[in-house]
Amino acid sequence: QSFLSGLAASGVITSALRLITKAAFENSQNGLRNGAMLFFSVTCMFELACLLLYAFVFPKLPIVKYYRQKAASEGSKTVGSDLAAAGIKTDQDRQVEEDTQKHERLSTKELLMQNIDYALDIFLIYVLTLSIFPGFLSEDTGSHGLGTWYALVLITMYNVLDLIGRYIPLIKCLKLTNRKGLMVAILARFLFIPAFYFTAKYGDQGYMIFLTSFLGLTNGYLTVCVLAEAPNGYKGPEQNALGNVLVVCLLGGIFSGVVLDWMWLIGKGW
Repeated sequence: QSFLSGLAASGVITSALRLITKAAFENSQNGLRNGAMLFFSVTCMFELACLLLYAFVFPKLPIVKYYRQKAASEGSKTVGSDLAAAGIKTDQDRQVEEDTQKHERLSTKELLMQNIDYALDIFLIYVLTLSIFPGFLSEDTGSHGLGTWYALVLITMYNVLDLIGRYIPLIKCLKLTNRKGLMVAILARFLFIPAFYFTAKYGDQGYMIFLTSFLGLTNGYLTVCVLAEAPNGYKGPEQNALGNVLVVCLLGGIFSGVVLDWMWLIGKGW
């Protein structure tokens, strides 16, 4: 949850920085160039600070040490079982033979089949989101009175509500854990497609800002619900393997959503 919230927070910081640079250099000569230089200078310094913190501070945190030791312990047990199954003898053969069943690790294929609904969930979340954000919001936003600020406001509202949505599951009574409920909620998000189409065509900027905010809220909320719930009940190495599978599905959803984004151009000379 913290990792996912950090990703969303980076989007909020990026949007805030872009708004600041636009406001500072909008009316100056070479304003776009100067704003871009300041933007990338600040982001490079921030990236360097994060790299140094990760390299020198992060490994020393007590909670990081605890979970790394736990993962190493569980991983050594499953590796020992794999060696025993392959006929490779070690000094701990007896203990391995006794614990082989107990510490047997599920294969990646087995993990995928047991969690195929979660994999489909995370794929569909990002197919929909990236088919609308940010391409459609930048190009097909209809008539408005905010001028060149309009697309920036929409993207900022999406990022802010996406961040808020990722913290909602921390409230237990608001966290969606039912697998069928998650699938229904994710499929219901596809109603955003006609909603955005008709809002861009007939609605005003207030409706578009509301829809964009709700898109971000549901994206953040459902992402955390899926990725936090899926690994429950598995050992450390299995959780890592399942996490890798879900990340692949997430990246596949992002790629597919970006590819499908061009479909909004149908009927506009394409």
